[in-house]
Amino acid sequence: MRDEKSPPPYEVLEHTADVGLRVYGHTLPELFSNAGLGLMALAIEPAEICEREHLPLSVTGSDAEQLLVNWLSEILYHMDAEGWLFSRFAIAHCSPTSITCEGWGQRRDAATRTRAVAV
Repeated sequence: MRDEKSPPPYEVLEHTADVGLRVYGHTLPELFSNAGLGLMALAIEPAEICEREHLPLSVTGSDAEQLLVNWLSEILYHMDAEGWLFSRFAIAHCSPTSITCEGWGQRRDAATRTRAVAV
């Protein structure tokens, strides 16, 4: 687990029309884990996430770049559709074409993730 005093293993890159991440890692599993953490940091303050539950995650891609896109899309799906917030990714297997891990965090109930619509 990362020391809270050390800088995060990613940088948020602001842009007028979008946002990006520069992610760091010494190994492919570390890079993918840090990319997932960076994505979570764009959505919510990471310190607000409790590790109450875990969810198995498994993704494939034709190469490392496609795998990264599929990996981040998988995380986004579970965030948006099921209310998951992840604080850690315990990677069991990672190659340039597949990743298997457990995402640790918590699920928000439907009432707290419903967006209000102004009329």
